[in-house]
Amino acid sequence: MIPLDPVPLPIDHLSLRGAPGDAALATREGVLDYAGLEAAVGALAAWLAGQGLAAGDRVATWLPKTWTACLMPLAAARAGLVHVPINPLLKHLQVEHILDDSGARLLFTQPARAETLQAGDCRLVTDEPPLDGVGLPPSDADPDALAALLYTSGSTGRPKGVMLSHANLWLGAISVAHYLKLTPQDRVLGVLPLSFDYGQNQLFSTWAAGACVVPFDYLLPRDVYRAIEREGITTLAGVPPLWTQLLDIGPQNHPTNTLRRLTNSGGSLTRRLIDGLHDRFPAADIYPMYGLTEAFRSTYLDPALVADHPDSIGRAIPFAEILVVRPDGSAAAPEEPGELVHAGPLVAQGYWDDPERTAARFRPVPAWARSDGMAVWSGDTVVTDAGGLLRFVGRDDEMIKSAGNRISPTEVEDAVMAGGETSEAVAVGIADEKLGQAIVVVAKGDGSAEDRLRDRLRRELPNFMQPVRYVWRSELPRNANGKLDRAGLKGEVTS
Repeated sequence: MIPLDPVPLPIDHLSLRGAPGDAALATREGVLDYAGLEAAVGALAAWLAGQGLAAGDRVATWLPKTWTACLMPLAAARAGLVHVPINPLLKHLQVEHILDDSGARLLFTQPARAETLQAGDCRLVTDEPPLDGVGLPPSDADPDALAALLYTSGSTGRPKGVMLSHANLWLGAISVAHYLKLTPQDRVLGVLPLSFDYGQNQLFSTWAAGACVVPFDYLLPRDVYRAIEREGITTLAGVPPLWTQLLDIGPQNHPTNTLRRLTNSGGSLTRRLIDGLHDRFPAADIYPMYGLTEAFRSTYLDPALVADHPDSIGRAIPFAEILVVRPDGSAAAPEEPGELVHAGPLVAQGYWDDPERTAARFRPVPAWARSDGMAVWSGDTVVTDAGGLLRFVGRDDEMIKSAGNRISPTEVEDAVMAGGETSEAVAVGIADEKLGQAIVVVAKGDGSAEDRLRDRLRRELPNFMQPVRYVWRSELPRNANGKLDRAGLKGEVTS
């Protein structure tokens, strides 16, 4: 178990954590040991430094899990730049929004993706940058300096960029590597998008422990079984839909006895999933976790408690302070519902270029907290039991959480109405065993344009944002204020 050193370093120093000859990164492009990782990060940082960029400029990646995509978070930071990872599942409209909102100067992507974009002032780089040659040395960046923008959806509007410092990223990596008990002998299969804080932290926490990460894009769940066997994987992180996929098929005769830990976030584990994972992977500990991009990760449940507390999200992770707060700002009592408030050094710096939404979510910590400074007020309701374990109760906003993705209803509605097939639409999430929630759209019209609408959205929205069903009505109901009656419509489609 790595020690919990509370002194953060610049995030690019992670390439120095492992023994020089130990494997650090294994992809289809080959294997980099820690000496190779450090050399490649330095070379890529030197190339970036020669591109005429100013300190603090944003550089984005819209790539599958190539070496460039994996190294850019460290290389951009070493060059004094800010990295903006973009989910490769997003389509051109979402990507153009992120590029425009962040003011990205460079985008690293593939030729076919570049052809879909109107990138404005952002320069597109479709050739692989050099990963060898004379490199920049490790940086001496201020740990509080901005290092990354991670774009996440809110309940209203388009995705917003969460501002993360070197310290946020470094302490998050140390915290996770510590409580997962990662060692240099571990091999971590990275199936999650690197644009997610959960997916990106797999790189960082693995390197913090001096272990090896195996980034992996899969098409079918059986590919995951094959990768576990082929790569000798000890650690697999996922979201509930992945566990459902893995349990819905047989183990495909691929041994999985190397697995030592399974980590879950992006949705709660059901008793059925927990029992199924224990049966399928008996040598693996299960780590349920809860978090949000604005505060990285909040809690985890010790594997020894999972069987007796399947509905718990556990306790605060190292370096985090978790508060349960009444509406009047005082501390909630055990078994009393309250808002989960996240404080401490993992709290992000706010939303990029959005002081209004920053002020709404990032507010001073309650006076009775141990931490000082700003806290993230999550909008989620939790309770603490007599033993100090937290249980998730509900979400106050209207976010749809599907297949581990946080989806803004407004963003789906805007896309539905953009083509003229309907003039009014309301998107809601309904319970779905495999996805967590599925998207249903109630729209104005007779449904005659549904096929055209579906065809258009397949071109414009990623798969995880596609509505599974449309309900057509001649008029959509409104409340006393003349606004669309979202609550009423949600009650209708979920009843």
